[in-house]
Amino acid sequence: MGHGRSPRGRPNQRPGPAETRAPVRFGEAELARDPDRPGGWLLSVNGVAQSYVDLDDPEHLEFDYVRRIGDVVDLAYPAGQPLEVLHIGGGACTVARYVAATRRGSRQLVVEADGPLVELVREQLDLRSVPQLKVRVGDGRQETATRRDDTADLVVVDAFESALMPGPLATLEYTREVRRVLRPQGTYVANLADSGGLHFARRFAATLGEVFEHVLVMAEPGVFRGRRFGNLVTAASNAELPTAELARRTAGSAFPARCVAGQEFARNAKALIDDEPVIPPQPPPDALGRT
Repeated sequence: MGHGRSPRGRPNQRPGPAETRAPVRFGEAELARDPDRPGGWLLSVNGVAQSYVDLDDPEHLEFDYVRRIGDVVDLAYPAGQPLEVLHIGGGACTVARYVAATRRGSRQLVVEADGPLVELVREQLDLRSVPQLKVRVGDGRQETATRRDDTADLVVVDAFESALMPGPLATLEYTREVRRVLRPQGTYVANLADSGGLHFARRFAATLGEVFEHVLVMAEPGVFRGRRFGNLVTAASNAELPTAELARRTAGSAFPARCVAGQEFARNAKALIDDEPVIPPQPPPDALGRT
């Protein structure tokens, strides 16, 4: 979830309502049909763009930061290999749909805190059609704690409440839980947002570095320079990450991004811990809304 920028496609010919609004746990959700893509839908909560899905083409990733997550999914494992995936934060389940389409046979669990939002997506965005996908309403950290050791190839954390990544999902203690759930060669991917001096993002990268041997951070150059509020995608693993391939892909994307080693990015930042709660950065008003 977040507010990434997006390229556009073709005219819409599909009939039906163009917009749906519904109350959900964290406010009001809106589903809006994309006028440029027949199967495209934008999910927003309280005016903040959360997810984009193309029901006709689940391999289409509209937001730039979601494309970065997709790049990690594509390159961290051999093409087509089925994966066991735990998603913390669901929204419209864009990444889960992508994994199901590109890696047939994958088994996935999505944990989403907003029950009414899950029902809206299930009914309006054909969630039942995604093979071998389970969606559970619950607290992401608590649900992670119930997972057995060494059972996931991939953990994706993309959870936002009121445009903020929940602080408990950023700490050292939670990161150790993710490592416990991952298989030895598994990969942890997280989406967060920051601006200015990137203090929160640097501390998050330092936290990952305490637990995983290899860490990468991907974002647009303007975000890295602190010129605007935006998304950063991190990848962490105790196995070698496909750094060169990711760097090439991010540099050649519709919105070119950089791929930076976690240690270089974190500098001397201090890891985040449960005993010192940190509120993630609040986006400026002009960073919100549809993109």
